[in-house]
Amino acid sequence: MATICITGGTGLIGKALTQYFIAKGHAIIVLSRAQKSSTNKLISYRQWDPEKGMIDETAIAAADYIIHLAGAGVADKRWSKKRKEEIKQSRVQSSALLVDALTRIPNKVQAVVSASGIGWYGPDNGKIFTETDPHYNDFLGTTCLDWENSIEPVTQLGIRLVKLRTGIVLSNDGGAFAEFKKPVRFGLATILGSGKQMVSWIHILDIIRMYEYVIENQQLSGVFNAAAPNPVNNKALTIAIAKKMKGNAFITIPLPSFALQLILGEMSIEILKSTTVSADKIRNSGFHFLYPTIDAAVNELVP
Repeated sequence: MATICITGGTGLIGKALTQYFIAKGHAIIVLSRAQKSSTNKLISYRQWDPEKGMIDETAIAAADYIIHLAGAGVADKRWSKKRKEEIKQSRVQSSALLVDALTRIPNKVQAVVSASGIGWYGPDNGKIFTETDPHYNDFLGTTCLDWENSIEPVTQLGIRLVKLRTGIVLSNDGGAFAEFKKPVRFGLATILGSGKQMVSWIHILDIIRMYEYVIENQQLSGVFNAAAPNPVNNKALTIAIAKKMKGNAFITIPLPSFALQLILGEMSIEILKSTTVSADKIRNSGFHFLYPTIDAAVNELVP
């Protein structure tokens, strides 16, 4: 069994990965700013602080693989100038600390799998983005560029690097799916903006299986889009959730773009942006999606 070190292990994907891997007998080391302990012998916590450049060297020395998820939540707060800098620096600083640690500390790390996001891409305008498309020159696009570039030096250490540009993760434990469900409980299917903007999404189990897949397949390196092969527009996504939760007992309510802009500020640009990404590269490598369609995903997530 492997020892896997996870940064950002207390987030949505990190917690799911931890439970998934320990169920298979792997040992998990979670890097955390706070001192923590676990009653499960397969989970241990070690401290780090990217802002201060501090890391528990035993975490690096013990790891066979590193999964790098750390970064301030993009949708957790309104995007002030300070918050945007925090989002970017939390990713760049944590990557730089990992690179430095792997350079200095004797280790047996075979691969680093780093999160990235489909915020790399701009508005699709009918285009399907592939991994070779350049980053978009806006806040999230340049943040993803800096994020990916900051972890890239591990390849110079002879360590295999995989970057997963993650779409909207659908999970009952938080994130966007929980927000989509809230108004539906009251019989309201809220369509955001025109509702025509494409959403590239992925079921939580498929994203954690993808992390496992790229760890196990040593021939894989570079960038992969981590999104299901069948993106849907916002209206279709919302109605799929509403039908599963309420049958026909719901009404659609449009939330105009200007209202979203008032509520969310600059962040509304991302919610209203249409982004269609291709899953062909990861599928052609041999990965099989358990939930390739939105109906399959919603049917599993909504009892």
